[in-house]
Amino acid sequence: MKVSIQGYEGSFHQVAAQLYYGKQVEVICCDTFREVIKIAASKKESDGGVMAIENSIAGSILPNYNLLQKSNLRIAGEIYLQIRQNLLVNPGVKLEDIREVHSHTMALQQCDVFLDKYKWKMVETDDTALSARHIHQHRSRHTAAVASKLAAELYQLEVLAPNIHTMKNNYTRFLMLQREELFEQDQSANKASVTFHTDHSRGSLAKVLSRIAEGGINLSKLQSFPIPGTEFKYAFHADMEFDSISQFEEVISDIKPMTEAIKIYGVYKRGVWK
Repeated sequence: MKVSIQGYEGSFHQVAAQLYYGKQVEVICCDTFREVIKIAASKKESDGGVMAIENSIAGSILPNYNLLQKSNLRIAGEIYLQIRQNLLVNPGVKLEDIREVHSHTMALQQCDVFLDKYKWKMVETDDTALSARHIHQHRSRHTAAVASKLAAELYQLEVLAPNIHTMKNNYTRFLMLQREELFEQDQSANKASVTFHTDHSRGSLAKVLSRIAEGGINLSKLQSFPIPGTEFKYAFHADMEFDSISQFEEVISDIKPMTEAIKIYGVYKRGVWK
């Protein structure tokens, strides 16, 4: 299995890929999410991609929803990964040796309570795993990185202080994306991602939502997006949870006449929390 991810080896995208596909999964590291989608869609380059879509603290990653909508990729699965940040150093380095801490700006902010205890210089970088790699490459005894335990394993670093993030309930939801020809629907699936829009007449959205509720489906997410080229008209991304595929298919059949367009991005098993 070969999948595209955003970031470098040791990033949380790779952690998510390994948890879902297994340790043997090969990753293709990309600088941007746009590149992740492009490579995931290429038969010659990959078997799919892994892309973060929302975070329990920061919320939805709206540009990634737009990338998904413009692609022909399907959602094959998902995983909720707890973001655990760690202070990584080269072997033998102690707290009193550290002068600088390098990491992505969001990672540094997530660990501010721990880091504020020390008079270290904070250096912002493009990626948590990239910071870990640089620490290893330069063999620095006065620089630490904030990154994952996987990054520590890959770059032969020591975890000097584990789980230094301030908010422990910090989860990121990652989508597993595949091309249409590789997608195989799991008959035990209990979740689906759908985008639709109505004619925007009064009560049109309420009718759709009412039918979803009447069908016994839990709407776990509803995200609005402006429709390009229109005057403040919106499409809606909906994540639906259900007991059986037949239940979902019946509701979709019922709401189709109430919408002007509807697209199913994937029917898959609800993600586990890791």
